[in-house]
Parts: sequence; C-alpha cells; structure tokens
Amino acid sequence: MSGTAFRFGAERSYPLPHAGPDAQVTESLVTSVAAVLVAYGFPRLDTSADRAALESALTAFLYNPLESHR
Repeated sequence: MSGTAFRFGAERSYPLPHAGPDAQVTESLVTSVAAVLVAYGFPRLDTSADRAALESALTAFLYNPLESHR
C-alpha cells in the first residue's frame, strides 16, 4: 500500500473500534504473526518481552486506543 493512499480518499479498514479485551488476540495469533516475520527474514522472537511487544503492536494496529473514545 502506498504511503499516499490517504491523500486520494482511500478508506481504511483499520484501526477497529476498541470495545475492550479481545479474545481474537491470542497467543496463537501472536505465534502466527511471529512465524510470518521469521519467514520474511526477521529474527525469531526468543524472549517473552519480544512476544509481549509484538502483541502490543498488533493491538495498537488493530484497535483505536481507548483515549480516542472519550
């Protein structure tokens, strides 16, 4: 996707409205995304801190932060 897509009126699908904790953001999802990153040549997520950071990044991408709903 081009960095200029927004300038031409393209509508985004993400981030989604945040309604609280989501059962879809599971250890399995984080593991699957980590495997895709490794397949593209990125380093393995060997520490729990790396896995937590990936889960946090996924959540940030998927959902609007709670602060934006005030």
